[in-house]
Amino acid sequence: MTAQIHEILILDGEKTSMMACPPLPRRHPRILEAGADRARDKPDDSFIFSTACWRRYQGTWEIKDDQFYLVGLRGRFQLGAGEPIRADWVSGILCVPRGELLEYVHMDFESVYEQELHIEIERGRVVNRTIIDNRGRKHDDWDNEVRLPEDDVP
Repeated sequence: MTAQIHEILILDGEKTSMMACPPLPRRHPRILEAGADRARDKPDDSFIFSTACWRRYQGTWEIKDDQFYLVGLRGRFQLGAGEPIRADWVSGILCVPRGELLEYVHMDFESVYEQELHIEIERGRVVNRTIIDNRGRKHDDWDNEVRLPEDDVP
């Protein structure tokens, strides 16, 4: 699989990205399927026809007051008018890249950055934040994971 475009995240008022694709809720009345023809008419949405976007959309999300919100969609889906939607259907870890790209991996969200901010979400609420420092670690192309140097086997 090709490396995928990141979702957009507004964190502490600043625009960044996340190496994760939180799911969209099924049958939500404000999430509208735009269709390929409509997306083709928007030059800014041409990315959805790329192998770098298998999901065919890009979401914009926000963490505000420790709550996780869906604030925009482009590509295959659009968000109807109104306030941001509290993403109470989302639970899991969001991975936010920090710093320089240490190693590009041409697969999914496997590229390695200096740091990763892991934000744990439970039903749309932030419950924990952890910073992972990847500097000084070795990336193993065989199993696509980051390992500490002492984990290396000769």
